[in-house]
Amino acid sequence: MPFTTNIPPKFNGFSMKILGKRNSHFSRRCHPPPFDQAAVSDREEMDAGIGILEFFAGKNIFVTGATGLLGKVIVEKILRSTSVGKIYLLIKAKDKEDAFNRLNCEIINSELFTCLKEKHGKSFEAFVKAKVIAVMGDIGHPNLGMDFESIESIRKDVNVIIHSAASTTFYERYDLLFDTNVNAPQRVMRFAKTCDKLDLFTHISTAYVTEREEGVILEKPLNMGGGLDVADEISLLLKSSPNNIDATNFFIKFGQQRAKLMGWSTTYQLCKAMGEMCLNEMRGDVPLLIIRPACIESCYREPLPGWIQGLRTLGPVIISYGKGILPAYYANPQVPLDVVPADMVANTTIAAIAKQGNRHVAQPIVYHTASSLENPITWFDIFEHLYDYFKETPLIENANISKVKFFNNFEEFSKCLREEIMRHSGGGDDRKIIRRCNAKAEYAEQLCKMYEFPGFLKQRFHTGNTQKLIQEMSKEEKLTFEMDVKNIDWKMYFHEIYFPGVTKYAIN
Repeated sequence: MPFTTNIPPKFNGFSMKILGKRNSHFSRRCHPPPFDQAAVSDREEMDAGIGILEFFAGKNIFVTGATGLLGKVIVEKILRSTSVGKIYLLIKAKDKEDAFNRLNCEIINSELFTCLKEKHGKSFEAFVKAKVIAVMGDIGHPNLGMDFESIESIRKDVNVIIHSAASTTFYERYDLLFDTNVNAPQRVMRFAKTCDKLDLFTHISTAYVTEREEGVILEKPLNMGGGLDVADEISLLLKSSPNNIDATNFFIKFGQQRAKLMGWSTTYQLCKAMGEMCLNEMRGDVPLLIIRPACIESCYREPLPGWIQGLRTLGPVIISYGKGILPAYYANPQVPLDVVPADMVANTTIAAIAKQGNRHVAQPIVYHTASSLENPITWFDIFEHLYDYFKETPLIENANISKVKFFNNFEEFSKCLREEIMRHSGGGDDRKIIRRCNAKAEYAEQLCKMYEFPGFLKQRFHTGNTQKLIQEMSKEEKLTFEMDVKNIDWKMYFHEIYFPGVTKYAIN
């Protein structure tokens, strides 16, 4: 049955000027939205804070996953805001020349690095050459696929490892997800344990590794147990052999079955959880920092408001709604979608590295980057923003933009969805129209099934460690490394930054 809620339409009737209008923050290149905290902008008598700049001065960093969204934002921010030593970037490539080309094409020449280019001007190329080193390698191979020279250089130099590489496809083949998100972190940790001057191993995980729990989830490391044993999963994978030619379909279904049996919604979550557990178990005396972001979306303030790479959790939903093929949605409208801008996740990671890198604590430290407790935005709120935005700024002409109807029963959702899509098409018995409407409905159904777990999630992520980190930062650090989700103006973010950003960077 559809949800019947008393949630008021509190976002109706916006008269904001959006994409292409004069007051859009999105159109300001390299100029973030104005920071409205007077206390932070007051720079008199600065306290020492965490010492982020001091920690990174001259430090050498080894990064995996630098071609991905978060890895790229982290690298750009470190280069732009600190006096880091060298940054070694592990890049999957067929040879050194290919690795160098990928570094230039996918990272350095990315629009994300526009501000850094403007900062250094003519000396930009020399700056990058002195700071950034492309390392040919592959997290799927022993010693990460690096040559002897690279291994020896990094072992002697590196102070911090940031392992950001991962497969983020929810329903990928189990064997592939297992190798990328379970085995690969162990390969990186084994390499870390051979490094001479390592201060910290930073692992980028996801908040959704804790799905088996309900309520408020604390920032605690995961341990083996609860019916889950990684060795057993490895044994099952080794013994599994599809009885037909379609191995891909076999391993996709196998992964879904294992995830649901163990208490997770997707194979991705299961494998990320096992990856965390393995790192915790094998790390020895290596200090381990775990960053658990929720749904990472467009940059909020810097370096380019609205910048995003690829379609994240909300992206396909936004596009489908803007095209008029999502008049109904399968979710609880009162559940928050835990959105966090990419630049805030990057800043949290950098600040946490600076704090934990000097401590050598015995236990792994976990930091959630999430908004569901501090500044929640519900599915109802999001679709109200979508309605107002696309009514004023249509994605396509004649799209069926109406207020979405929420359902907690998939069959009823499907029935309503198909009726609305057919009604808007004009109905009739034309076979082409019927086929087109069915195709749209099937896509929308698959989309809602894929994102079913965040639509009904019975979790909120506690950010005590992150909030304590913010409190310990100096005023200057809070300004330079903004990470407090309480400061997010959701109305402005969605209308002036995120929705235009998806249109520009993801759709186009």
